[in-house]
Amino acid sequence: MWRWHELLPVLNPENQVFLGEGDTPLLHLPHVEKELGITNLYLKDESSNPTGSFKARGLSAAISKAKELGVEKVIIPTAGNAGGAMAAYAARAGLQAYIFMPKDTPHANIEESRIVGAHVELVDGLISDAAKLAGEKARAEGWFDVSTFKEPYRVEGKKVMGYELAESFSWELPDVIIYPTGGGTGLVGMWKAFAELEAMGWLENTKRPRMVSVQAAGCAPVVKAFEAKALFSDFWTNAYTIASGLRVPKSFADHLILEDIYDSNGSAVAVSDEAILESQKELARLEGIFAAPEGAATLAALQQLIEKKWVNPGERIVLFNTGSGLKYLDSRHSDA
Repeated sequence: MWRWHELLPVLNPENQVFLGEGDTPLLHLPHVEKELGITNLYLKDESSNPTGSFKARGLSAAISKAKELGVEKVIIPTAGNAGGAMAAYAARAGLQAYIFMPKDTPHANIEESRIVGAHVELVDGLISDAAKLAGEKARAEGWFDVSTFKEPYRVEGKKVMGYELAESFSWELPDVIIYPTGGGTGLVGMWKAFAELEAMGWLENTKRPRMVSVQAAGCAPVVKAFEAKALFSDFWTNAYTIASGLRVPKSFADHLILEDIYDSNGSAVAVSDEAILESQKELARLEGIFAAPEGAATLAALQQLIEKKWVNPGERIVLFNTGSGLKYLDSRHSDA
């Protein structure tokens, strides 16, 4: 990721906290294409990042800049993967780390956070409850809060996914990007990246992708807002889904997510847990990819979009798998 350092906010290379994040594979999906009757389908597989998810990108940037700014202790509320990434990069940077996460977070996320020295506090409730506690502790004790969009640097790490896509397609952009959306940093970050690439004159053409936000049917505040043509989402009560990263009742940056969807002539799609599990099996059986539930949700969404004829068979479409299915084995065993 740091080969793009001139476009990132960390000024001194000595402050780059690096564990190997970025340059994840862009995989053609010929067998899924055949099943769906389309061509030009790809999957950006973020599971090969350190700590097994795309969260490594954002937390690498955030912790690097925190180190550069002289921060000594960082705090985060998390649905799972962001906490594990924050803990690892904080350890690498020599910072104290404090994490609030729901009690039913996948066990792998809890253990990966603890083993690198972070203090993990398990919370009754959802990420919104964890966020409230993290905010209170940050204000009372001077912890630097790296919550989604409550600092400006995580989105800078995530935007590199957009750079990599453009580079992979010889400086053209795909027609459609289907992205699982909890906090929404990746979607907003990529839209920012496309604007920056245009401004630098690096793109062969300036037609941007239609951005599709995918959420779980049991927690779909962005989808509900999009369908109402609203600029902000309402808090989603009684949120539930096996995809813990999608169990975000209200993103802090909901207006940015919705703005980018509208600007791109995109869409927002909700998928059931049953469809997520079925798509997870399909990706594994047909392409050998054991995707996280959040990543599998993008395939389930694509099937809906094909049925609605919202995508054309020849369009270049990119799905995002945001993490490894191996991190969800406990939740899969209990729910599948």
